[in-house]
Amino acid sequence: MIQIYTGDGKGKTTAAVGLAIRAVGAGKKVCLIQFLKGQETSEVKILESLDVKVFRFGGKGFVDPKKPLKEDVEEVKKGLEKAEWVCRGEACLARGSVTTDPYEIVILDEINVAVLFKLISEDAVLELIKSVPPETELILTGRGATPRMIELADLVTEMKLIKHPFNKGIKARKGIEF
Repeated sequence: MIQIYTGDGKGKTTAAVGLAIRAVGAGKKVCLIQFLKGQETSEVKILESLDVKVFRFGGKGFVDPKKPLKEDVEEVKKGLEKAEWVCRGEACLARGSVTTDPYEIVILDEINVAVLFKLISEDAVLELIKSVPPETELILTGRGATPRMIELADLVTEMKLIKHPFNKGIKARKGIEF
């Protein structure tokens, strides 16, 4: 199945991380690919300790959607290539065994934002979604999921912003927002 967590509210990555923890608890193989997040995030530490394979593709800071850096575009392209590689099961072949099970859960964290900022094309993501084997659960997170992406998904949850401390000038807090 294809799942999308989108919207302007908080909790999209957190929902995907919760799903990853549940899946690992059930004995499933999980891979998290983070787009636009080059710096260390708190969830990575715990997920790696649970044998979740994590790949991060992003620069050192926030991406300016009006003037993205060349590095930002290159990192997102690398992330998409890794996602294609993982979703097609080529990661298993590269480990030297055709019998190794592919990842059962693949999370593409903030990929919707990469499309929203036009760092990768919507068509490239749609092709990826269509190529995922039926035994792989694919989760896409980030605000701005497109209508065409939503149409392909089996489950879509929109996080709605009602109130956030950021509006009062409170900065993101380690362990809470990142």
